[in-house]
Amino acid sequence: MAMTPEPLSGIHAVSFRAPPPSPVAPGRKSSFSNDDVLTEYLHQSLKVPDLILPDRVFPRQKSAQNPPKIDLRNLDSLENETGKEISELIAQTWCFEVTNHGISRDLIKLVLFLGAAIFEISPEKKKAVARSPERRYGFEEIHGEDEIRDQSEEFLWCGEKRMMLEMEGVWPFGYSNFSQAMEKLYEQIEELGTKIMQFLEHHSLRKLSPEINGSPEDQEPAGKFCYIQKHCRKTDAERSENSLRYDVIRMLVRGSEFPHALCLHICSGSTDFHVYSKKGWVSFCPNEESIVITVGDMLQAWSNGQYKHVIGRPVFKGEDEKCISMGFLFSPPNLTNSIKDENKVFTISLGHQIIFTVIITLIYQFLVYIYHLLNKRLK
Repeated sequence: MAMTPEPLSGIHAVSFRAPPPSPVAPGRKSSFSNDDVLTEYLHQSLKVPDLILPDRVFPRQKSAQNPPKIDLRNLDSLENETGKEISELIAQTWCFEVTNHGISRDLIKLVLFLGAAIFEISPEKKKAVARSPERRYGFEEIHGEDEIRDQSEEFLWCGEKRMMLEMEGVWPFGYSNFSQAMEKLYEQIEELGTKIMQFLEHHSLRKLSPEINGSPEDQEPAGKFCYIQKHCRKTDAERSENSLRYDVIRMLVRGSEFPHALCLHICSGSTDFHVYSKKGWVSFCPNEESIVITVGDMLQAWSNGQYKHVIGRPVFKGEDEKCISMGFLFSPPNLTNSIKDENKVFTISLGHQIIFTVIITLIYQFLVYIYHLLNKRLK
């Protein structure tokens, strides 16, 4: 039983001193008649809602004109003003098409056919050569729902010998033929990319310079890389939209994992071609035989922002069948040196200037001596 102290009285009350005040203020009783109502209101008002910002996650589509088309056969004969107009259009539309590119259609069809067989190997073998921090090539692991995984797969090919050895281990009967055909196709892609870079270098409104906004020496070029994608046509619009959003978000998050100047897309049979940036995206229908080229991060740096780095993706719609597209990363090996040589001021050291002056003086004295000698003989 709790003991209640008796009240103090008399002299003992006079000598009593109160204890020091507590540093913690005593709680006050709420003036609300029902504290549960207040608690529930505060809990609901302080809870952060789940916000969905589609414009931030999936950029808006922008209205834009069709990209310019460059006929490779007439590239050398273009007048300077026409070349500058095309260059300005490329800066506005983020990409362009190349027709009559001269790359063998039979070779392209062969590589597409052999490339489709890569995705037919078993899932266990795909995991054995899946991309990782230690392996920058191979199959890209697709996360998400089953319908997303069924619609899209990606394989990153490169020219490294290590990849050839690993792929021959999981696909011994097909990879050798595919690799040989891919090497031949990449040689022709390099020739096309070199011609395009020379055209842009000559007709750009701003002089291409590797010293502006970061030199390519600070970024290792991509080398031989090609994104091979398997696309599945679906009649279900919702599945197609979910797959497209997943691919775009993955591309924007991944960004430019390999620095490059151009990306050359072979997407025969695609219904549309989408060009994405962080500010928005545009769509157009490319020609059946053309190659679509998008600007890379290195060209954006070299042009001081005149050309914008974007990401391109073909979109296949219609019948339920698998389609293959390829995106080749290209970085010109000699452009950096050629640009530096053009911008470099030719200087002669002081020592060479003195030697050059002495030689000129001796030559002058020798010519004067010959002149006087001939005059004497004539007299």
